[in-house]
Amino acid sequence: MVSIGAGLASAPARGIMRALPLPELHIAMWFRNLLVYRLTQNVPFDVETLEAALAAKPARPCASQELSTYGFVAPLGKGADAPLVHASQGFLLISTRKEERILPGSVVKDALKEKVDEIENEQMRKVYKKERDQLKDDIIQAFLPRAFIRKSGTFAAIAPEQGLILVDASSPKRAEDLLSTLREAIGSLPVRPLTVKIAPSATMTEWVKTQKAADDFFVLDECELRDTHEDGGVVRCKRQDLTSDEIQQHLEVGKQVTQLSLGWQDKLSFVLDDKMVIKRLRFEELLQDQAEQDGGDDDLGQQDASFLLMMLTFGEFLPALFEALGGEEIPQGV
Repeated sequence: MVSIGAGLASAPARGIMRALPLPELHIAMWFRNLLVYRLTQNVPFDVETLEAALAAKPARPCASQELSTYGFVAPLGKGADAPLVHASQGFLLISTRKEERILPGSVVKDALKEKVDEIENEQMRKVYKKERDQLKDDIIQAFLPRAFIRKSGTFAAIAPEQGLILVDASSPKRAEDLLSTLREAIGSLPVRPLTVKIAPSATMTEWVKTQKAADDFFVLDECELRDTHEDGGVVRCKRQDLTSDEIQQHLEVGKQVTQLSLGWQDKLSFVLDDKMVIKRLRFEELLQDQAEQDGGDDDLGQQDASFLLMMLTFGEFLPALFEALGGEEIPQGV
């Protein structure tokens, strides 16, 4: 019988002990990305009831043999007494934290190869799939306690009166992780991604082609153009005049705008893609200065002020964006 532990002490195991860069968890009251979800039914979001529901699914550290954990944390403040739901003038802010152990596949692959070679050389027999899979599982379980842990957080804002949930994420998978955990906590969460009547790529292509966006919107200096054919090319432009002949020539041969940097009024800028994902959202200094003045000297006051001002701004910005993209699409039967 070959000892698993003996093989794990050798060179491949050292690969997982290198320091991995971990993203800093930030308390971001100014969302950096935005995925918009429409509540399809009225959901009574009572703050106290929601607080108790989220408390049943708290974030916690990974145990030694766990690959990942996921749960709710206080969006503002620290300590055991910090609430899991922050309420401000009818808007609710929640936050989740994910912890996952980082186990590089190459490390497991190298350790498995070493173990298989050892068995085949010492016992003069072939290692087949079933045994190989068991060896791999044993290696993973042995490595997990020593693997580095990566932490990441996701914020979401609930606007019950508007019937919207806004997730600070550019990845639908990341947003769905939060929404599904919230659904488990409260029992029901009838939501769907908000969609518009006209394909965003068609509207963005028209804006660049005519060199005029909808009222209060203006085209900035970045876009992505894609050929409509399955194997078509992609052109990415940054810090470029999108009114140039070169861009117009791409449009004339049928390329579509699939990402476009835009500004709205004098309040924010962002990148919109053809899936209605808002990325690299940036609030202008005018709003940031106003929030700083409203928040006073207290950290929590500053965070509350910026959150409230952000939500009030979204209350104007999002309806204008949906209207500019042809209006919100309401599926039949909803």
